[in-house]
Amino acid sequence: MTTPTLAEKTKAAPQRRRGTLVRARRREAIALVMPSLIPILVLSVAPLVVALALAFTDARLVRNPDYEFVGLDNFGRLAGNSFFWDSLRIGLIWTVGVTVLQLAASMGLALLLNSGLRLQGLTRVLALVPWAMPPVVVAIMWQMIYSANGGPLNAFLGSLGLPDDTNWLGDFATALPAVILVGVWVGMPQTTVTLLAGLQQIPAELHEAASMDGAGAWRRFTAVTWPSLRPIVTSITSLNFIWNFNSFSLVYVLTEGGPGGRTMVPILFTYLEAFKNRNIGYAAAMGVVLVIVIVLLLAIYLRSQFRDDRTERRG
Repeated sequence: MTTPTLAEKTKAAPQRRRGTLVRARRREAIALVMPSLIPILVLSVAPLVVALALAFTDARLVRNPDYEFVGLDNFGRLAGNSFFWDSLRIGLIWTVGVTVLQLAASMGLALLLNSGLRLQGLTRVLALVPWAMPPVVVAIMWQMIYSANGGPLNAFLGSLGLPDDTNWLGDFATALPAVILVGVWVGMPQTTVTLLAGLQQIPAELHEAASMDGAGAWRRFTAVTWPSLRPIVTSITSLNFIWNFNSFSLVYVLTEGGPGGRTMVPILFTYLEAFKNRNIGYAAAMGVVLVIVIVLLLAIYLRSQFRDDRTERRG
């Protein structure tokens, strides 16, 4: 065995130092990530793994549970459960409706707040009020607004000579649109703040150049503002879709899924199956299906957005 020469030792020394530095940085990165990674593993990943395991059992919410492996039986039952698929259809209508209307309303509000209004600071604070209110409080407040017996909305319609006895949350035709409106109002603040931050990052020179070229307000929006905001819009829309699809407390307090299941979103249906009917395994199978649906829909949406971005860059 030959002894390394002085030249070889001198050459290897920097490599050892680089290796030591890389390992030190790696340990530092792990130490910085762990405080946020541990809650994610405990509160998100672990329950998901447990739910996936329960989906293949006949687990029930009883004092002395005795689970048995049933394979794909829960998913077979679910395939023939028309009530679940109806709730999924309603949930998609709710989610898409709230997400799209949130984006449109928030975009308008963000543009307004970015236009240099008087008392702009106060206006921005007021725009955050729905975000600061607990969902249960919001739901109770809107129940009072929608009340068929002297609610402010019916009173206002009556003052205009319009019918003033509509049961907004109890009528088959109006229940879901009324709940969607509340969902839009609740979710607007965070979307508005995100879009407003994006608007403030757009250089003013781009709008000035477009104005000098004769572009009007709409043309400046489509040619300057929207392309600059597209990455932000893609991100916030994806997050809103997930949040809205998983919305539970708002719909539960407003209607409990009624009337006649017209607002029975799938998360509420799963909750009732788990904690009212006590079929934990069956409800876990529903949860697995819902996760798959969300992932597939988001994958399709994000793929289309990224494809459009690549097409624009090539053009």
